[in-house]
Amino acid sequence: MTSVFNEQGQNIPCTVIQAGPCVVTQIKTEDTDGYNSVQLGWGERKDKHTTKALKGHFKKSDTTPKRKLVEFRDFKELYDGEVSLGQSVTVSNVFSEGDFVDAIGVSKGKGYQGVVRRHNFRGVGDATHGQHNRERAPGSIGAASYPSRVFKGMKMAGRMGGERVKVLNLQVLKILEEQNLILVSGAVPGAKNSVIILEK
Repeated sequence: MTSVFNEQGQNIPCTVIQAGPCVVTQIKTEDTDGYNSVQLGWGERKDKHTTKALKGHFKKSDTTPKRKLVEFRDFKELYDGEVSLGQSVTVSNVFSEGDFVDAIGVSKGKGYQGVVRRHNFRGVGDATHGQHNRERAPGSIGAASYPSRVFKGMKMAGRMGGERVKVLNLQVLKILEEQNLILVSGAVPGAKNSVIILEK
């Protein structure tokens, strides 16, 4: 993350995302597939890491193998102009400054965590009154002779992170067209250099 100053002199935290150039690798229509969508490919992938099926898929659009393929429904309504196979789509073709976008990514994996970190439990908070190393314990889970089991979905310790997360309504602060960079306000899910999907 970084930060930029707006016209009012406020320092706004933001994230820099490389959003292109993307290549149109497939166009789906209502006649052939039952709905309208455009598949975009981003990044570079080595030939030796590409399956034969994907090589054939990229050959149809006459493009090199891509790292990530994402399908966008009703893309033609957002895009200004005609869309064709193998066409390059840049940041400025879809987004403009002041737009609000949603960022989708995989959150950072945090491993096995206790209830205080995973579910924001307060813990006991008081080391006196007979507590011994219980400050971060979950407490009672409610199981007695009835119902003689623990209810599904009980907030307990477990694996945290590494999940698909969608952050809504991030404002586009600036677009650097030559470098295909887009600056959005706030944070996006995932570690550095991870793949993010931006939806308008």
